[in-house]
Amino acid sequence: MPEVPYSKFKAEEAASNQGGYGAQPQGGGYPPQGGYPPQGGYPGGGVQPQGGGYPGAYQGGGPPPAGAYQGGGPPPAGAYQGGGPPPAGAYQGGGPPPAGAYPPQGGAPPPAGSVPKYSGEMPDDDVMDDPNRGETQPTAPPLEKMDHIGGYNNIGFSAHLLPPPSYDEATKPQPPEERQAIQNVPTITEQDAREALLGYVAEHCCYGKGAAEDLRFTDLISTSAFHYTLESFGEGRSTCWAYEPYSGQPIDGPHNGPAPGPWDIQASPQTMFQNSEQNFEVPHTASVKPCHDCFATGYVRCHRCFGRGRVRCNHCHGSGHVTRYHNGEHRHERCHWCHGCGRRECYTCHGHGMVVCKTCAGLRNLKCYIKLTVKWTNHVNDHIVERTPLPDHLIRNVSGQIAFEETNVKVWPINHFHEREINEASVRLINNHQFPSERILMQRHRVRIVPVTQCMYKWKNTESDFFVYGFEHHCYAPNYPQTCCCGCSIL
Repeated sequence: MPEVPYSKFKAEEAASNQGGYGAQPQGGGYPPQGGYPPQGGYPGGGVQPQGGGYPGAYQGGGPPPAGAYQGGGPPPAGAYQGGGPPPAGAYQGGGPPPAGAYPPQGGAPPPAGSVPKYSGEMPDDDVMDDPNRGETQPTAPPLEKMDHIGGYNNIGFSAHLLPPPSYDEATKPQPPEERQAIQNVPTITEQDAREALLGYVAEHCCYGKGAAEDLRFTDLISTSAFHYTLESFGEGRSTCWAYEPYSGQPIDGPHNGPAPGPWDIQASPQTMFQNSEQNFEVPHTASVKPCHDCFATGYVRCHRCFGRGRVRCNHCHGSGHVTRYHNGEHRHERCHWCHGCGRRECYTCHGHGMVVCKTCAGLRNLKCYIKLTVKWTNHVNDHIVERTPLPDHLIRNVSGQIAFEETNVKVWPINHFHEREINEASVRLINNHQFPSERILMQRHRVRIVPVTQCMYKWKNTESDFFVYGFEHHCYAPNYPQTCCCGCSIL
């Protein structure tokens, strides 16, 4: 019989889970474990109290446990009504619970050895064992079950970007009163140029060093490349619903007050001009919900056997025997994997047909809250002015002299640099650094002057050039004349 997909039995699983481990909770709870009176009578020989036989009242013959309601009448609305002491995190007030409060009756996994037996609808025959069959992944709670939080409308379980509040006039850039002078960079000598070329040749196995040692320089033309960089350090915020297994941790819900706005929560980056991210729980948005995947039982149907507790042996394909070729003839032998029965106990659920729910980790409840994600992003753009045949991108990765640098909430474009193209690039990039979904915390721009020397030389009958650039004296020599050597092979 063909395998039946897991999704087909999702509806029936609800009814099975309710009957297999406990009834589906009403109003978000589930029956307390170990409540009073226990099966078989009342401890201590006591009798059921008259007039006070309400659900949840302590009815034992001995002293009531700490936290049990001991009144003579029905318990007040919202009071904890479990038969034993209230679990950690349960609401114990004498009146109705505050708005948004949830009195979870547990927060602990089901007792050991209490794995329920799956009893819902399942395939008519055992399914073929597939150890690689994907297990059921956690799913998000239904959005309609989430609480309504003022100021956080229309959010789901995926990030929702939030535009920052409007900037005031104080953040507008102001022209600086005085700016630093721009200095020139040093030039290199013929010895510097030859050493740079020898280092370049040493990095290439097929280059001979004879030309670098014997060439004669005819001219050294020193120029400067200009590298303008603009950085805008912005902060973006997004919110979404989040959930985690509830194990009794404190719940800061709407009963503690209204939730602050997403941009009212204080958050600071550890380092300026470096990308980073932090997550926060928005205060007063948490609540406890019964797990929607397991219906607050802590277990779901096994994904490997679909609840049957056993699978067909994949070694003999359920026949119970295998055929082996021995001494020139085929023999039918008993399958030693399933001992001839063709079926094996499911190794995933150990025959129960149920496994621990991954959504709530078996704890039966979920803590739901609004998560705020603060992301700091350093936006960087640059512009390079380089007049020689040297590729511009090489300037970006070498050091030079910082001729100008300013940092401010909003920087003013450069307007005093002797290279007009740099001034124009500064105006253009600053105007383009507009990020509607982020708040700009700080801006920084600088101009680096990178020395570039075009080295003209003659070697034998060849006249060519190479370039030395940066304070590291990097070399660029695409026309090096001695590019082959004996014993070299190209694979």
